[in-house]
Amino acid sequence: MSRPSDAWKLLREDLQAARDRDPAARTSVEVALAYPGVHALWAHRLTHRMWRHPLLRLPARLLSQATRAATGIEIHPSATLGRRLFIDHGMGVVIGATAVVGDDVTLFHGVTLGGRSMTHGKRHPTLGDRVVVGAGAKVLGAVWVGDDAQIGANAVVVKDVPEGSVAVGVPARVRSRPSSSPVVDHCEDPAIFI
Repeated sequence: MSRPSDAWKLLREDLQAARDRDPAARTSVEVALAYPGVHALWAHRLTHRMWRHPLLRLPARLLSQATRAATGIEIHPSATLGRRLFIDHGMGVVIGATAVVGDDVTLFHGVTLGGRSMTHGKRHPTLGDRVVVGAGAKVLGAVWVGDDAQIGANAVVVKDVPEGSVAVGVPARVRSRPSSSPVVDHCEDPAIFI
């Protein structure tokens, strides 16, 4: 996104995503001023651009830490986030350096997209499009979570989750979503509720 009109379009998409997925959201102004998930996302968009320039990596880290202090949400500047990500409530969310998050994803408070090793390289999860991760869930390691998957509240995911599946429990077990239960609402499965 290099043109100002593209940046404004992206900001408007972020506001609309929050309004679409949070029944408590009343206006775009309220979301822009009072939603820490949106603030953390906007700060990440800036720090991610800064991270691409080696001389701006330290300032990017410092800004990301200031954002963490202000919002309670920690997103490493090198993490790759898709469009229309919605972080609901947000407190305690951690997104690691090599995490990749697809489009139209919803993360609830206390979610960790973390690593399981101290080695260099890909060590954080990749989430497909339209994934929902319930409150307190931990998705750890270089696992893949397929499109339209749901991760239940407080689940601990350490293995891949196929698209359209639901993962619940500690450690998480994958189960298929009944074919009569398409994902229309991001919280259809009771295991996802916060």
